[in-house]
Amino acid sequence: MVVILATVPQTFPRCNTPDSPPASGSILWGMPHLNTAAVLPETIDVPTSDDFPVDDHGWNVIVWNDPVNLMGYVVYVLRKLFGYSEEKATKLMLEVHNDGRSVVNMAPREKAEMDCYALQRHGLWATLGKA
Repeated sequence: MVVILATVPQTFPRCNTPDSPPASGSILWGMPHLNTAAVLPETIDVPTSDDFPVDDHGWNVIVWNDPVNLMGYVVYVLRKLFGYSEEKATKLMLEVHNDGRSVVNMAPREKAEMDCYALQRHGLWATLGKA
């Protein structure tokens, strides 16, 4: 759909169709229902501290063992995304390999979701869990 903004002169002839332009003013051709100005609220509700969770630091990012990714690649991804040393990334990778899963990071929910998504984008099986 194409929307064209136009200014209609006072002498524009009136038609009897529902989407015909008004006699003057700025209009949206083909969309007569959008020809009105939006009304904004006069007051804005500001959230109080009671609206936010008090302790949101308990979300674990869990990497699960899979039959596809090589151990060296898992170490590489952990180092790249979290900045871990070679030793720490290798320790976490061995937990994934031997135990089937490993908690690779603990963060607030939003950060944990972003980390989980980044791991999934790199082809690892990752989920969130409440600590």
